[in-house]
Amino acid sequence: MTYSSQTSLKNSVMEYVFVIVGAAIIAFGFNVFLFPNQVASGGVSGISTILHGMFGWNAGIVQYAFNIPLFIAGVLVLGKKFGIKSFIGTITLPFFVILTESWDPWTLNPLLGAIFGGIVVGLGIGLVFKGNASTGGTDLLAQIITKYTGLTLGTSVLLIDGLIAVSAAIVFDLEKGLYALIGLYVTTKTIDIVQLGFSQSKMVYIITQKETDVRDAIYKEINRGITRLPAFGGYTGEERPVLMVVVYQTEFTRLKQVLKTVDPQAFVIVSDAYEVLGEGFKKV
Repeated sequence: MTYSSQTSLKNSVMEYVFVIVGAAIIAFGFNVFLFPNQVASGGVSGISTILHGMFGWNAGIVQYAFNIPLFIAGVLVLGKKFGIKSFIGTITLPFFVILTESWDPWTLNPLLGAIFGGIVVGLGIGLVFKGNASTGGTDLLAQIITKYTGLTLGTSVLLIDGLIAVSAAIVFDLEKGLYALIGLYVTTKTIDIVQLGFSQSKMVYIITQKETDVRDAIYKEINRGITRLPAFGGYTGEERPVLMVVVYQTEFTRLKQVLKTVDPQAFVIVSDAYEVLGEGFKKV
């Protein structure tokens, strides 16, 4: 077996591990934080919480009842792009929900349940996404709605999750609907962190009249490479090259000091760089 094929096999196995472990984490967060506090923070899990409150139906069975038909509909309407990993995510999540349904809740405070449930569920969903899969459910429904209505995917997801939050407010009470929105927000932010990581680097764009001095000072004081981007002033039309440099957050203060010393009039734009690959940072 060649090195490339070994690497490909290893990556494929890790993706399946991400999907299964992610599904288990979602089920854990659902059963110990969200479900016992009636926090219906979107998705099929939120629907199952509402239906349990209305009719006493088992949450895991409800999730199977929604997930499998939605997955089949997704394949029929959107094509076979979901693959075996998404199918595994679709069937293992309700399985783990049923497996852990007897676990005692970690809190019966709805606010804590919404916050920590959102964090744990977001972590699990982020891992599933890292495995290039999904857990089915309302994500597939949102894609189907997008195809037939022309709405953006984000709008479709927002409509579905918003409707679930409103339903929670009607079935339970207004506070539970608000807790659902908190849980949904925390879940979304946690997914972003799992996907992108915490920002440890800064990407800095520098427009300066002292290009050579600034470049040399950054090389000497911080030992970071610089990319020179061609640019032109919008009003004058004159060439105004832009220097781009990426530094660790711990190096950013030094960079500001260098710029203040060399060219206090420099125009500087700073943004977060969530992942930087290459020499001096992470390996590709």
